[in-house]
Amino acid sequence: MTQKHCILIGAPVDCGKRRRGCLMGPDAYRTAGIAEAITALGHTVTDIGNLTPKDVTVAAPKNPLVYQLAENVGWTHTLMEAAIDAAAKGMPIFMGGDHALAAGTVAGMAAHAQAQDRPFFALWLDAHSDIHTPDTTDSGNLHGTPVGYVTGRSGFDAYPPLPVRVDPANICMIGLRSVDAAEHAMLDDGDVTLVDMRTIDEQGISAPLGAFLDRVAAVNGMLHVSLDVDFLDPSVAPAVGTTVPGGATVREGHLVMEMLSDSGLVSSLDLVELNPFLDDRGKTASLMVDLTASLLGRRVFDRPTRSFTS
Repeated sequence: MTQKHCILIGAPVDCGKRRRGCLMGPDAYRTAGIAEAITALGHTVTDIGNLTPKDVTVAAPKNPLVYQLAENVGWTHTLMEAAIDAAAKGMPIFMGGDHALAAGTVAGMAAHAQAQDRPFFALWLDAHSDIHTPDTTDSGNLHGTPVGYVTGRSGFDAYPPLPVRVDPANICMIGLRSVDAAEHAMLDDGDVTLVDMRTIDEQGISAPLGAFLDRVAAVNGMLHVSLDVDFLDPSVAPAVGTTVPGGATVREGHLVMEMLSDSGLVSSLDLVELNPFLDDRGKTASLMVDLTASLLGRRVFDRPTRSFTS
């Protein structure tokens, strides 16, 4: 595999929902050895530390349920700028932090792709579609809105203007199993590729992913991967506040990552929704690091044996 320069970016975003704990995510990945796992594969690593949100003032949201709007907007500013800056130097790996961070990371990476005159694609590995807007969310939790923002839906007046709108036809969501009625209506109106767990049960995970990767490769696209802990089944990845039973297995997760590695298309990665407060002896953080290693070239027969008994 081609050597990469990976840029670790700590994004302790903990304002996208009310349950606290994701701010500890970046340091949990460091403790689980993410830098060491990457360098062991022959890549180089720079860790720029943990970022902070831009201080912004915003008008009160139209939807009174919306939680921590100003802080979410501030993080979007910070992470969009960080993505554009880091993408010019290597492969950004955004260590979250809840999924609200992807509003900034995806928007920034899309802007970078446009500057390179290459099509931009996003792979959303998640139990949820995250396509709400501040106006439509009935929880008020903005970690459910980043896809709505980057695809240019209305309701994001407080957010920074999009440098480039992401075409919904260039987004593939895999692992869906918790989509509400409002999101169903938005998805039914769009061109997002949807791969729910029933599809995976019937067809396997490799066929739909392979078809999407073929589309990206055909146009020399740049691919951003946004990996939510709840893509995985909570029995193997308990450290997330949005557990939905019936998720991907460890084997399916590694297969996805190895296929992405084989494709050579991935330009950036989000690791989101890890809440170490809910973890079992670092089990979830270690699994997410192992999946990152698979994305960066570790093969199935090279996986380490791990013990959590001591």
